[in-house]
Amino acid sequence: MTDSPIVAAARDWIGTPYRHQASLKGVGCDCLGLLRGVWRDVMGTEPELPPPYAPDWAEAGADTLLAAARRHLAPGDMDSIRPGDVLLFRWRGHLPVKHCAIATACDAMVHAHDGACVAEVAFRPWWRRHLAGAFRFPD
Repeated sequence: MTDSPIVAAARDWIGTPYRHQASLKGVGCDCLGLLRGVWRDVMGTEPELPPPYAPDWAEAGADTLLAAARRHLAPGDMDSIRPGDVLLFRWRGHLPVKHCAIATACDAMVHAHDGACVAEVAFRPWWRRHLAGAFRFPD
């Protein structure tokens, strides 16, 4: 089976170092930068650019990442993750979404996190407990 263009693009970012607010394949990205880069690789021009944000931007306040996902992505099914789905996570139920990843299988995802390079990891129960939303790239 051939990877979807989204999964192939996400895997192409593996090894990119973590860099806050960056979105350059092989140079640096954070989780949002990874998602933005995959969008550019597959869809073309980004629909909007994020404003500057601090590392703790989602600790309080509006659910900015979730709102952006609702504006630009199609709703997915959190109970039936498909390769290419965009996964959003919140660390506590009362806090805004803070992290995103791209599913590469029903049990794996590619993501960028502080202190590491972009990697493909297992979508384990810990991640499932923090899943706040699943979305799909538009057709």
